[in-house]
Amino acid sequence: MGRITLSGVRKDFDGAAVIHGADLEIEDGSFVVFVGPSGCGKTTLLRLIAGLEDVSDGKILIDGKDVTHMSPASRGLSMVFQSYALYPHMTVRNNIAFGLKMSRVPKEEIAIRVAAAAETLNLTEHLDRRPAQLSGGQRQRVAIGRAIVREPNAFLFDEPLSNLDAALRTQMRLEVVRLQRNLRTTAIYVTHDQVEAMTMAQQIVVLRAGRIEQVGSPLELYERPANVFVASFIGSPCMNLLTGSIADRHGASTLGVRPEHIQVNHGVQASGSAKGWEGVVVQAEHLGSDTFVHVEAVGVGLVTARCSGGLRVMPGESVTLIPDAARLYRFDAQERAIPA
Repeated sequence: MGRITLSGVRKDFDGAAVIHGADLEIEDGSFVVFVGPSGCGKTTLLRLIAGLEDVSDGKILIDGKDVTHMSPASRGLSMVFQSYALYPHMTVRNNIAFGLKMSRVPKEEIAIRVAAAAETLNLTEHLDRRPAQLSGGQRQRVAIGRAIVREPNAFLFDEPLSNLDAALRTQMRLEVVRLQRNLRTTAIYVTHDQVEAMTMAQQIVVLRAGRIEQVGSPLELYERPANVFVASFIGSPCMNLLTGSIADRHGASTLGVRPEHIQVNHGVQASGSAKGWEGVVVQAEHLGSDTFVHVEAVGVGLVTARCSGGLRVMPGESVTLIPDAARLYRFDAQERAIPA
């Protein structure tokens, strides 16, 4: 079981709040991602759950039990760190088994658990190697294996893939998600990468400056952002946020439109065509399947459109942008979403 509840959780450092009364319900067996920019408090919140930091106020419950002031070892959680935290002089087998040995688990049981974890993570043939003989991805799997054998209530991941190259990160994302689904163990995963959040999470918790801005599924956050911050953080490339007269005409302080919801037409629009924004191409980024077109639109400002990879436009070329009128987002003066 791994249902985790945060109730009014606050953390102060030197008298200044870094976590401002967080309330959160994490369901048993779910994969939850904490995401936000550097310094937003996501790792601090994870460490509070783990017991590695003391709570200044509020409560943390695991399966209904108050663990707020319990030691990390008493909470039944396993943490996987960004740095792997492997013992270089130990073999893979002993690294995975270390926590069980410290807990005085019988040798026969340790051997069974280590073998099962190694098979799950494709590490069986590497059990007698040392970390220096492994690739980055293999080291990360060893760190995950060490967490698995403890059979925890929940796994806590602190930016575990940030040291890997892009291709290996993609592969490991798939492996971590598949593993969590097979084990059906609650997972809380911290990242600053919103692509990781969108592709891995069942539920995303968006944080800014120590506050939870919005909680929801990836599609909920993408389709119904609660405010300008969430709208700009979720989605790649990020949402175009327009102010001034263009927003005023739609009864908003800020008008949002995602790059993928903008059509790019060559040249100035013909009379009688759909209403659009005329402008000049500043840059076109050709990425194979996609082309990102950055346009300085008259009376609108700099706008990015995401188009098919087959689109060919050149800097300095005149174009017309046609936003999907049904996919515009409006935000008020407090940067809150205005219901459609």
